[in-house]
Amino acid sequence: MAENDTHNIEGRRRFLKAAAGSVAAATVLGTLPRRAQAQDLPHLSPSDPTASALKYVEDGSKAQGKKTASDACFNCNFYQGKAGAAWGPCQLFPGKAVAAKGWCVSHAVMI
Repeated sequence: MAENDTHNIEGRRRFLKAAAGSVAAATVLGTLPRRAQAQDLPHLSPSDPTASALKYVEDGSKAQGKKTASDACFNCNFYQGKAGAAWGPCQLFPGKAVAAKGWCVSHAVMI
């Protein structure tokens, strides 16, 4: 066997090992649970029992009992949505998205 043939065989082996490793990694990563994105979450309904108990409203401008007019979900410590998003996750309502302009009695101002 010529030296060039041996070099080609080794190159193929390295390529096949790398390809097999990549396929295995892609398979494992593809089976991991995907973190829910805000757009995947169902919107919280004001009639939800927890939302109702916390007096959640989708439009904070219509809320009764706010400390300041600027209080809204988007500036609350519990809100986890991205800046500028219309809806986002909230720690108080797991698995649901709240309106960024919404409000509830548990509003906690970000410090």
